[in-house]
Amino acid sequence: ADMDLRAADDSESRFSAYVEGLVRVIGHADRAGPLRDYCVGLMMPCERKSVEPMAAVTAPGRTAAQHQSLLHFVGNAAWSDEKVLAKVHEMVLPAIERHGPVEAWIIDDTGFPKKGGHSVGVARQYCGALGKIANCQVAVTAALWTGTRAWLLGALLYLPQSWSEDAHRRAATRIPSTVAFQEKWRQALTLIRRARAAGLHLTAVVADAEFGDITAFRRRLHQWRLPYALGVSRQLTVFRDTPAVHIPPSSRTGRPRSQLVLVHDTRPITVRAVALALPARAWRRVTWRNGTNRPWAARFAAVRVTPANEWRNRRLAPEVWLLCEQDLGLTPRIKYFFVHLPATASLKQLVRLAHQRWAIEQQYQELKTELGLDHFEGRSYPGWHRHVVLTAVAYAFLQRERIRPDADPALTLPAVRAIVTETFTALLFAQKPSYLKRIQELQNIQLRI
Repeated sequence: ADMDLRAADDSESRFSAYVEGLVRVIGHADRAGPLRDYCVGLMMPCERKSVEPMAAVTAPGRTAAQHQSLLHFVGNAAWSDEKVLAKVHEMVLPAIERHGPVEAWIIDDTGFPKKGGHSVGVARQYCGALGKIANCQVAVTAALWTGTRAWLLGALLYLPQSWSEDAHRRAATRIPSTVAFQEKWRQALTLIRRARAAGLHLTAVVADAEFGDITAFRRRLHQWRLPYALGVSRQLTVFRDTPAVHIPPSSRTGRPRSQLVLVHDTRPITVRAVALALPARAWRRVTWRNGTNRPWAARFAAVRVTPANEWRNRRLAPEVWLLCEQDLGLTPRIKYFFVHLPATASLKQLVRLAHQRWAIEQQYQELKTELGLDHFEGRSYPGWHRHVVLTAVAYAFLQRERIRPDADPALTLPAVRAIVTETFTALLFAQKPSYLKRIQELQNIQLRI
């Protein structure tokens, strides 16, 4: 029993120190309580992680006052969600580096289904959570993946143009005047830029075709010298290898020529055409694992190509790998990736990087199921971002608890959350005996219907 109490005190001490580190960037010491309570509420086993039920579980003896406190903290108090997230980066980075090398940064978007139309950013758009067009909010996220653990390190709410251009909606949901419409790929670059500014080392970027199809997105990753594995659509066009170009001799009359042209009459072809033209010997069966899950297998082929989109402006894009994946089903489908790794990279290395993206779905499930990432019921732009950042704060603490030297390596996020919430509940009742008495009184009330 003494050991259990000591372990509980240790967990509580670590959490208190964690919160104290964040209090320094939120401006006022009197916000420490709401910050702590909001994060504890996200980790408690209530069905909804919106403000009202979290107030009920974190202060059962004064729910109304706690509700107002949390509501003000997440919606109206003057603190910067960006500064808090940057501080989380600073605090968790040593733990991440001790745990092992970072495998990849995962860029993705996720949907938050909504019934009404008044919450900020809600529109009929594709919702990944439902797999169809639906009424929802959409967020672009950046996650760090170590091969065994994921860390949410940034999220931006996507605002459709119908929202960005509607002055009444902007005012009603408190969208800052500095926030304009941005395509998702631009938001992704913003998240990567912030991570780099925070001193986080990006080893490689992985994303699906929504980002991989964008020439400007790939160009910026090349400018930052970041390796990547990006899904691409089958209709994208490429040159095999790097085509030969030159500037034709100028004529004796007229202006000197300066525009590059292809030496031969080379024409770009679609990545699908490249895959279909490959001989059978070019395809190899490769097996890989997603984390500790069972092995997967598919047939792969890889060739060096030059994406042709830049040639419209008479520029040659850098040469990359075109990785083609054919599943082993009865009606095989082919997926395509542009992979920016050295020409000496092996097929297994290409496959390994391209398949790091699977971890984002596991992370979304944990964030939504365990911590209520999509449970925010407020309507404002600041409130939404603060809820998401506080979810990242709680998630980072739980992930850090999982990688402690004395932690069970097989400890799942639900298991560590259960341990932490038991600790918080026990300490809450120890510090506030009146809360336990109130709950017992409520249990003894016999309702008559």
